[in-house]
Formats: sequence, C-alpha cells, structure tokens
Amino acid sequence: MKKHKNFIEHIIDQDLRNGFDKNLLKFRFPPEPNGYLHIGHVKAIVLNFELAKEYGAKINLRFDDTNPEKEEQKYIDAIKENINWLGYNWDEELYASDYFDILYKWALDLIKSGKAYVDSQTSEQIASQKGTPTEPGSESPYRSRSVEENLELFNKMKNGDFDPGENVLRAKIDMSSPNMLMRDPAIYRVVKKPHPRTKEKWIIYPMYDWTHGESDYIEQISHSLCTLEFKPHRELYDWFLDQVVQDDKIRPKQREFARLNLSHTITSKRKLLYLVENNIVDGWDDPRMPTISGLKRRGYTPDALRKFVETAGVAKRENVIEMSLLEFCVREDLNKKSNRLMVVQDPLKITITNYEKDNETLLLENNPEAEAKDKREVYFSKTIYIEKEDFMENPPSKFFRLTTGKEVRLKGAYIIKAQSVLKDSQGNITEVICTYDPKSKSGSGSPESQRKVKGTLHWVSAENSVELEIREYDRLFSHQSPGDFDPSDFNSILNNDSVKIYNGYGESAIKKTSQNEPVQFQRKGYYVLDPSSSKDSLVFNKTVGLRDGWKQKS
Repeated sequence: MKKHKNFIEHIIDQDLRNGFDKNLLKFRFPPEPNGYLHIGHVKAIVLNFELAKEYGAKINLRFDDTNPEKEEQKYIDAIKENINWLGYNWDEELYASDYFDILYKWALDLIKSGKAYVDSQTSEQIASQKGTPTEPGSESPYRSRSVEENLELFNKMKNGDFDPGENVLRAKIDMSSPNMLMRDPAIYRVVKKPHPRTKEKWIIYPMYDWTHGESDYIEQISHSLCTLEFKPHRELYDWFLDQVVQDDKIRPKQREFARLNLSHTITSKRKLLYLVENNIVDGWDDPRMPTISGLKRRGYTPDALRKFVETAGVAKRENVIEMSLLEFCVREDLNKKSNRLMVVQDPLKITITNYEKDNETLLLENNPEAEAKDKREVYFSKTIYIEKEDFMENPPSKFFRLTTGKEVRLKGAYIIKAQSVLKDSQGNITEVICTYDPKSKSGSGSPESQRKVKGTLHWVSAENSVELEIREYDRLFSHQSPGDFDPSDFNSILNNDSVKIYNGYGESAIKKTSQNEPVQFQRKGYYVLDPSSSKDSLVFNKTVGLRDGWKQKS
C-alpha cells in the first residue's frame, strides 16, 4: 500500500520539481541541551530522520548550546542516547558553539552596516517600548548611536566590561512592524558563566533567533523544520539570512508543523524541571514522566513510539492527541513481542487437599502471537496463590471466578472446586480449601480436560514462586490539560494514586527476564524489569494494561 505523504513531503517534492538538486537536501535535529527529550521531541526526531531516510539525504544532530546558564553535558549525553534508542543515527554531530566566531564576525558586519546597535537600557525599559500587536513600539534612545560607538561598546561587552543586563546588542529593523519579533530583537547578551565547550573564551552569547538560522545556513540545511510556535519567527529567520546569504549557497527554508500535544501531559522543559527539582517525581526517567528516558523505563518501545507519531500524523494545525492512542500503539507492539507469564500481585493462598504429589511440571505456551510456538515449564503444587479478587464467598450473579461450591479452571493446569475457607480473627479470608479433578489436566485430551467451566484463573505455585515488587502507574495529573497550569498550582491537579506498589509472586520463569525485555503478566498487562532490579530483588514496572482504561477515566 502506497504511503500517504504529509504536507512537508509535498513541499520538498515541489522544490525538487522546481529544480532543487536532490543531492543537496539536508535536514537537522537541533535540540537545546537544557533538559531531557520528551514525547513531543519524538515527533520532530521521527519526522526529520525519516525524511532523511526517504530522500537519501544527510541529517545533522546540532546542539543549540547558546545558554551556558542552563545547559549541561548530561543533557547532551542523554539526548544522543535517546535518539540512538529510537533507532536513528546522524551524519554529523555539531554545536552552535562551533560557530561563535563567525556569528560574532557577522554581528560586527551588522553594526558596520548600521543594522545593529548596543542598547544600554534595562530589560524592563526595552520591554515597555515594544508596543502591542496593534500599536507600534517606540525607538530606544540609543538607536542612533554611531557605528564607532557601537563597535566600542560591543567590544567592551565582549571583554567583560559590563555586567549582565547592562547592555545588549539589538538588530535595527522596524519598531512599527506588525510582527513584534521584528521590533529590534536582541542579538547578543552578556553571560558571565563558563560555557561547557568554549570555557572562558566568551562572555557574550548569541540569542537563539540569531544563532539558529545562521547555523542552518553554515551547515547548508535545505529544509529547517520546526513547530508552529516558531511560525512568527520565520520573518526574522529570513531577515537574518538576508544579511549573510551568498548567491552560490543554499538558502535554508523554514517550514512549521504542529507540535505533538498529548492529553494529561506536560511537555514544557521548565515545568518538567520543576517536577524533578521539587521531588514530585523520582528524576527525569521516572516512568510517569513523558521524557523518552521515562517512557523507556516504563517499557515503551521505539517501534511503538514511531508508530504513534506516524498514526498521529504531521499536521498544520495544533490539536490534542489522546493518551489512549499512544497506549494502543504500545499495546499492539508489545502483544507481538511479549512472552506470557503468570504473576499474582495480591495473593490468596489455595490448598488443594486431594493433590497427592509434591509437585509436577506443566508446559505452557510463551506467546500465542509469536511465530515460534515455544513453551516454558511451570511448576504446579498442592499450595498455590491466586488473586484475592478472584475469590468471593458470597458473590453477585455473573461472578465467574472462584466461589464456594463452584469450579474454575487454572490456566494450563486443572479444574478446581472451592470447598471451604479459613479466616483470621478479624474475619478476613486467609486460605481457601479446594479439591481438584486429576483427570482435567489442560491439553491431556481426556474428556474431563475438555469439560467447560465459566472461569479461568492465573496462579503461581507457592513452593516454586518468586517474590517481586510490582509498580503500577497511572496518569501523574488528574486534569486533561496540565500544561495550562503554572507549576505553583500543580499540587491541585496531581493524581495522588499515580503509582501503586504491590508485593506479589511470579512463576519461576520470571527470573530469566532480562532488562528491556517486555513481558505480559496474564490477565494484567505488559511489564518491564526496572533498572533498579537485582538478581535477588526483582522490580517490575507496568507499561500498559490489556485494555484501554483512559476513556472511562476522562
């Protein structure tokens, strides 16, 4: 089936039809290393890297590292790891800081041509002169400084003679422009902090808008793709390019697409940082976080995330994608990949009084969806555990699990019947006494094994079980649009039950589970081993349930 092309692909195809050399196509993914990548970045990553793959073009990974106050090496390392984990490799690893020298030279050229000036006003004064979308701004009293004075002041900024905020270099464009971004934007500011890569060399740092487009030009990026919030920036992007482009070079083309907005999720780095710094979550890779690191730890797969982005599509208008779609893509992927295991997270003891053996070994299918129909050994014994919720002494009608005097089938094993219960001093059921039909063994072919009963339960042998911790996750926020809230108000919308911890038992085969290997706990959902696990202490994170639980919660 032929793939339906998105509007970005149509733009590229039109450029090629108009004579653009396909060999000169080049893309980039330009994260700022001031935090961890999140689900919103997945869309940009997939879009750019898949375009490069589709058109046989090169793609750069460029870090827009222009703010030493917020950027750290750990973020750079995490970003590279995340992109690799998603299944992509880049052609060149570059940094905006690689271009600080040429950006500075071009800034000098702007000053010399009368297109930039040093403003000595405070940031508050500058902001007050910006005007409104319907009213023009007013010019700075320093706008008419001479070229010589501007060069001198800019040199003093570079040499550290001024404190941060005392002076900024602004482009001289148009204070009456309908686009407020064109009203003499800042190009350079003073930041007296060492840069992770350039160390003490620079005290002045270029602003994002000045750096980004010029970096695209230096790298000869053909199509600079960004999210819709940067659409007003396109005019400024082009104005800056106008100052440096040469006729024999490629002029980058900025085009915008709708960012990925996911229900019940925030994608603001600032707000995610607030969650981490205020210990609302347990780090950037907390499984409740929408970061790629958090999604990975929770058990989401690269294939599922890429499928999600593809299904959500590349649109021109902002919209909100329901979390249920993401979980559908995850569930569909994991169903094919996950071996089945039996785990009881809230155990109730079952004793089968007429079971005469010490134990026996049963063979159960690992994954009915997999091509290879291999099986695993599961131990059965006189004493087993089932889920507490699977037994009721006085059940309502249509309760098809275990109850006194009724039969159920144990998955892959036998039919059992509850005879009586044992209770503690508070009246809580502690044990269910049962009998079993020894001729009803699943798969034996006997008439008894083919007998129909209405309920089938998962179970584990008490004698051969493995203790484990199970962490079950729910949405972090109760509100559908938590991004609309200021972090100071997060407490009012936090879901206090976003994580539940159970101490349960699993069948012995669970000990063979490896890191990042998805498994299905039968009748429960999909799980993955947490990195904190050890050989003697197994911890599993719930990735997603077997069914969509979002609709009824919304």
